[in-house]
This record gives sequence, structure tokens and C-alpha cells, in this order.
Amino acid sequence: MKVLVLGGTRFFGKHLVNSLLSKGHEVTIATRGKAKDDFGDKVERIIIERTNPNSLRETIGKHYYDVVCDNIAYCSNDVKALLDSLKCGRYVMTSSASVYENQHLSTLEDEFEPDSHNLKWCSREEYPYAEVKRQAESALFQEYPKFQSVAVRLPYVIGEDDYTERLYFYVEQIIKGNPMNLDNLNEQIGFINSAEAGEFLTWIAEQKFVGPINGNSIGTISLKQIIDYVEHKTKIKAIYSSYGLEGSYNGQESFSLDVSRASNLGYCFTELNSWIYELLDKYINMSSSTL
Repeated sequence: MKVLVLGGTRFFGKHLVNSLLSKGHEVTIATRGKAKDDFGDKVERIIIERTNPNSLRETIGKHYYDVVCDNIAYCSNDVKALLDSLKCGRYVMTSSASVYENQHLSTLEDEFEPDSHNLKWCSREEYPYAEVKRQAESALFQEYPKFQSVAVRLPYVIGEDDYTERLYFYVEQIIKGNPMNLDNLNEQIGFINSAEAGEFLTWIAEQKFVGPINGNSIGTISLKQIIDYVEHKTKIKAIYSSYGLEGSYNGQESFSLDVSRASNLGYCFTELNSWIYELLDKYINMSSSTL
């Protein structure tokens, strides 16, 4: 297949591109031309300005793609600017678990229905992140039914290449002896590894399924379990204080995404416990090497 990837130069976008290439697909990556990549001559490249409809018409609009994988659709205006010019058979949007207003363990896809959400054309800055992602999905499914579209809803994506460093925060503060102000030590939280996120996006791009679908590693973990492991491995005790640094996951209650829909289609997610402790070991080595 000829596949266009928007947002393919870092984090799980790189894993998506590598996964597509490993499956023998012809990949084009669309960027602003500012981020370097290490794909060499394995991919084609086009330079775009995502928020400029004229730029999109003059670049993406001149070509047909079997699949477009869009990792950077943050709002309804992003969707409109792209899809008004797009020629493709299938469109895969990376969405977020944030679209669910009442997050809980085993959250189902039907708990947010973009077809019935009140659509507002908006930019990324007009509403909080959760609402602009809802608006992106709403625009997609309400205004562009001609596309075979999928909205892939992911929880927190983590990995050694996670530029947000949200999970790394906890490891770093323990090793550096910095006090932390944490309000959700015992909440059970769902994650997905960045490599698996890329693989799942590739897999769903190859299917015929349309609509929203969840992706989530099997199982959950609490920050207390994570901190206990880091304390055990480093022999350093975490310091808790109401005056400490705010935890990057503060305010997050227990939640995970139900993946029965993906499982019934044939995708098998990894167990969270099969990889998260290895990731924590890497974070420990990374932080220790900076001392």
C-alpha cells in the first residue's frame, strides 16, 4: 500500500513508520521540514504546513494514498484543513483516551460517541486538550463519512523515547532526592508502549474496520507500585511533600481502556508487566548516569 504518515519523525510515529516499512508498504512522511529522521531512502518526504489549507492542497492534494495515518490531528480545524484536500482510501487518526469524560477501568469505545457530540470548528488553543480531541473526532465522523476512517484511542504512551518524560519524572526525582507532591499513589493506570502503539496503528491501517477503537496494554499499574520498584532497585527512598514537585500524572484517577473490540478483530496486546519494569530499569540507568 501507499501510505502517508503525518507525524512520523519521533516517538511512536517513528515506530509506526518502521512497522509500515517492515510490512513492505511504500511510505511517505509529511513534515514541516524541520525535524530530521533516520529513514534514509526508505521513505519519500513532502514538506507541508499542517494548519495551512493552501499548503495541503498544493502538496498532499496532488496525490492519492491508500492509507493516511495522521498522528497530529489535534482539533476539528486540523481535520477540515487536511480532509478537504485529501484523496485516500482509508484515514487513520491517532486519538486519545482523553475523549472519555468519565474515565474508569475498562472504558468502552461507546462511552464517547463522536457522531452525536456537538461539533464546533476550533483551533488547538480554543479548548482544553480533551475537548479539542473530541472535536477532531466529531469533525471526522460527522463531516467526512466518505472516508473509511478509524479513530485510534490510546492511553498514556510511554517508552525510552518518550519526549514528554512524564513517567521518567518519578524515577528522576527519586534518584535526585527531590521531594514530590503526589495525589494519586494508589490509582491503577493503563499505558501502552510506544513501539506497540506504532505496531497497532500499522495493524489497524491494514484492516477494513471503521470507527473508534481502543489500544491499551493488558493490565494496569499504580504509581505506588512503580515507586516501590524504583526504591527497591536503587535503595533510595522517595520523598513526599506537599511542597514538592507536582507529579506529572497528578489528578489521574484509575482508568484503562477496554480492548475487546481490537481483540475480537484479531489483535493481541502485550501484558503491561511484561515490559514496564524493563523500561523502568532503563530510566533508572538514564537518570543515574546524569548524576
